[in-house]
Amino acid sequence: MPLTLMSGCATGIGAATRQALEAAGHQIIGIDIRDAEIVADLSTSAGRQQALHEALARCGGRLDGLVLCAGLGPQTPDVGKVVSVNYFGAVELLDGLLPALQRGTAPAAVVISSVASAHLLWDKNPLAQALEGGDEAQAQAIVRGAGEHGGNLAYAGSKNALTVAVRKRAGSWGQAGVRLNTVAPGATETPLLQAGLQDPRFGESIAKFVPPLGRRAEPAEMASVITFLMGSGASYVHGAQICIDGGIDAQMRPTQF
Repeated sequence: MPLTLMSGCATGIGAATRQALEAAGHQIIGIDIRDAEIVADLSTSAGRQQALHEALARCGGRLDGLVLCAGLGPQTPDVGKVVSVNYFGAVELLDGLLPALQRGTAPAAVVISSVASAHLLWDKNPLAQALEGGDEAQAQAIVRGAGEHGGNLAYAGSKNALTVAVRKRAGSWGQAGVRLNTVAPGATETPLLQAGLQDPRFGESIAKFVPPLGRRAEPAEMASVITFLMGSGASYVHGAQICIDGGIDAQMRPTQF
């Protein structure tokens, strides 16, 4: 039975993915701010270190899988927390758990990014230097100083940097024998999306974000792709970002891929 660690497993895409992975035979150790085996706040350095410490203790220093779903949306009141959870909450777990994954059987990791990650170019990302340099305080200051644009910048900027971080690790992780990929969901029926729809700043634009398939995704549709990427059927998929967005990225950027 594969032993897999998950962050953000209590609701939304994470909860659906946990259910799908358990149905596929995985034993899950979950991290979340509630309703999980490890209760930790990934928006703080102390919380991330606590999560790592407890995770390594629970798995005995050996993991077969890692799925990082924890994330915050642009409507989060403190936009600084968005960059902390979305970027540092993923990258620090990735780096901290790589040795445990190297000891696993056919190890694989999947990180949940966003279709928004591709709509902000890396060389135009105001957060790129601070995030890649590990300067959490500076990244928080940038988004908190961006006024009404802070939420969107925090979300798109952190997800763009997260996908870049994964892609830049493809070489070293491949050499370590651990597959690593991202998925990029579009609009998905989750509590996070509902919170965005109810926010007067973002509700209208989110409501208009309708893909060619004409509907939003269900969390289970994300979970099925993540489960595939974690399994033997995806044994040669590494360093990829898979869009699960109903065609919105193709519609918006047909010549960029």
